[in-house]
Amino acid sequence: MEDWTGTLVKMASTQDKSLYVLLYRHFAPKVKAYITRLGVSEATADELTQETMLNMWRKAHLFDPAKAAASTWLFTLARNQSIDWMRRQKYPEYSLDRMEKSLEEASDPDTAEKHVSSYRMTQVINQLPENQAQVIYMSFFEGRSHAEIADRLMIPLGSVKSRIRLAVEKLKLTLRGEA
Repeated sequence: MEDWTGTLVKMASTQDKSLYVLLYRHFAPKVKAYITRLGVSEATADELTQETMLNMWRKAHLFDPAKAAASTWLFTLARNQSIDWMRRQKYPEYSLDRMEKSLEEASDPDTAEKHVSSYRMTQVINQLPENQAQVIYMSFFEGRSHAEIADRLMIPLGSVKSRIRLAVEKLKLTLRGEA
């Protein structure tokens, strides 16, 4: 069995590119699989994997083997890279022009009402703290279970439930006009 922690420490101190290649070949497929399980597309997972592995090279001097194994540190880099990417992505927003056009095209009053409700809900969700909006989106729009969300975000199940509860309370207050 290879000592990946030792290899990473040695790479950090020597800047040996052959050690980077060894680490890359071993960890890149695992990192990509991990990122894919977080719910991003294959192409995005490829991009995030490349960024993660590049960060491994750039930040190797920050690695502390007393705190974590190489794999733990690398998967933390991957998780942070994925979270940063997700934060840069905005939840679907509707432009006013697009909404007005959709309303004009809607011959059924129920359809028009759904468009207005969807637009209002998007605005309200975008006002939530990022961590609450994320769990609401994953739960109600992606249909994920609380356990799936906890696994994907790598947080305790209780935190998912708490965030959803807080978000729902804020949504209720905002939609009632109390917030």
